[in-house]
Amino acid sequence: MMRLIRLLKLPSSWVHLVLLIALSLLFINIGIDHFVNPDFYRNIMPAYLPMHTEAIYISGFFEILGGVAILFPKLRSMAGWGLVLLLIVVFPVNIHMAVNPNLFPDIPLSFLYIRLVLQFIIIYWTYFATQLPPQKDVLTLK
Repeated sequence: MMRLIRLLKLPSSWVHLVLLIALSLLFINIGIDHFVNPDFYRNIMPAYLPMHTEAIYISGFFEILGGVAILFPKLRSMAGWGLVLLLIVVFPVNIHMAVNPNLFPDIPLSFLYIRLVLQFIIIYWTYFATQLPPQKDVLTLK
């Protein structure tokens, strides 16, 4: 395990390591879900956004790609910024859901608003997990 951590230059702090791996798994899982359950994502997209199906698959692809890329030190920062940008770009979908709760009767209203707050928490989590200076946060080979 420690050899893998050194090879990938994963964070030496256990908290940071867990946050990074959990973030990676979150994005990979959600990205895969875009391909497995595209109808769910199609149903939550506002009508004013074009190319619903294409947008679902493109965002799913980049969530998977970003989730994998943040595990590699040379890609981590760039992938982190890409995921932050993706989270900002999809935020209007969450707003659409919160202001049109009648379109989503199976989802509690409170959850629709909690999603808005969660989006900002995930943006910060992504920034924190991917933007720490590597010289201060990685294990060094001895």
